[in-house]
This record gives sequence, structure tokens and C-alpha cells, in this order.
Amino acid sequence: MNSISKLLMVMAVSLSSINSFAQIKEAKTATVKIFGNCNMCKATIEQAGNVKKEAHVTWDQNTKMATLTYNSGKTNPDEILKRIALAGYDSESFLAPDDAYAKLSDCCQYDRTLKPAAKSKATHDHHQAVPSANATAANASQLRSVFDGYFSVKDALVKTAAATASAKATEWVAAIRAVEMDKLSTAEHTVWMDVLTDLTANAERISLSKDIAKQREAFAALSTQLYELAKVSQQETTLYYQHCPMYNHGNGANWLSKENTIKNPYYGAQMLACGSVEETIPMH
Repeated sequence: MNSISKLLMVMAVSLSSINSFAQIKEAKTATVKIFGNCNMCKATIEQAGNVKKEAHVTWDQNTKMATLTYNSGKTNPDEILKRIALAGYDSESFLAPDDAYAKLSDCCQYDRTLKPAAKSKATHDHHQAVPSANATAANASQLRSVFDGYFSVKDALVKTAAATASAKATEWVAAIRAVEMDKLSTAEHTVWMDVLTDLTANAERISLSKDIAKQREAFAALSTQLYELAKVSQQETTLYYQHCPMYNHGNGANWLSKENTIKNPYYGAQMLACGSVEETIPMH
């Protein structure tokens, strides 16, 4: 199929998608800037963003502006932009993983003006003797502070120290917001974008509350999100995914620990040893 045929097919699909949204009461639109260069970028951006009966994306090569038309009952602009970022294209909300950008064709590799620590080729060449292990360490450090913050909050809950949990969660929220997503691996980036909104919201709930019961409720919700992240990220030590069968009226709840010994954050001294190790996540 030649390039003209591909473009005609994209146009046909676009018209069909637009018509399908015309009858959806929940249809909304948003306009965002997405970086790219050419018609090949246009096809990739639109294909990544489009989901039948959920989202339709139209990207303008000249202005770099995209119109997102979406069913607000099923999706939102963040979810659309996450998919586009994973395809290699930066927006002001989500940066593409470096390895996804690197896979783009030469003609599609746009100037990444949004990268916070972008370096010129001259600077890169000047420091080319720096071991590549440093880059790996930088990637790992992006999430290290996130896990450190989690364990600090967990330890405070074990001690039933609501004020300490609140203070530690405030620091943790700052660490979460400081993560540079473009420095994460593709696997980390994918999970991070999936959990970021709920993780931040639950961490903020802990930081804003002095009620230990409410803090523990938020901690139970976010522990599942941290588990998903732990499974795909580099860890400097073995982690243990532990389970309390008694919490939440017998429905149970899980948490991550750096220790094999059970120290229950949902009951503290009341039932400190209640629980079991459900899974061991090895250092990797």
C-alpha cells in the first residue's frame, strides 16, 4: 500500500469515527499540543489515540495541535495522551519514554523541547566517557524516592502514628510529583501512567488526614498500585507482598514490605503479627 492509499484510509477512518461520535451525548472535545514532524507522525499519533466509540484524534502537522473528541463516560484526555506518549510523542501532559522516542523513524524524531534535562549533542559527546551504568542508576532513582516514601508511611501506620503518617505522606506526594516520566523504562512508564492519578490522590488523602482509620483505608488502596509498579521496576532489595485477612470487615488488604516478618500497618500493636507473605518480589 503506497503512502497516498494509507492517507486516504486514515481519512476514511477519521470521517467514520467523527460520525460515530455525533450521536453520543457524552461526547466532549479538548485541544492539546502534541509534538511531531510529518504525515507519518500524524498517522501514528491518530492511530495511537483512536479507540472505536471512545476516542478520536485529529492532529495538525503545521500547528502541532490535536483535537481530542471523546466519550466522557468511557475515557478522558489523559488516557488518550498516555497512549500517544507510549507511541513516542510528547504532549505537555505526558512525555514519551526515551526508548519509544528512539524507535521513531528519523523523519519523525522531533525536537524534544519539553524534556527537562535535555542536553545538546555537543554536551553529550563531551561527556561520552561517563559509564552507561549512570543512566541506569538515574532511571532507578526516579522511583526509589517513591518507594522510600511508601515505606515511611507504612512504618508510621504500623506504629499507629497518624501525625507522622500525615507528615511522611506530604513528603511522599512531593516525591511522586518529582518523577520525570520520560526517564522511566517503557514498562515502568506504562504502569506509572496507569497508577499516577489514584496513587497521588490516595497519598494526598493520607497527608491531609489525622484520622488513622482513613489513612489506613487510603493506604490499602494505593498498596495495590505500588505492587504493580514494584513488579516492573528495579529494586535494590527483595520486597514482600503481604496480606492481612482481617482488615476491611474480613475482605482483607495487602501491603509491601522490605521485611519478611509481618508488621501489620492496618492494626499496628493491636494485631501486629496478623498476616502472611503472599509473594516475594526478588531484587532486580
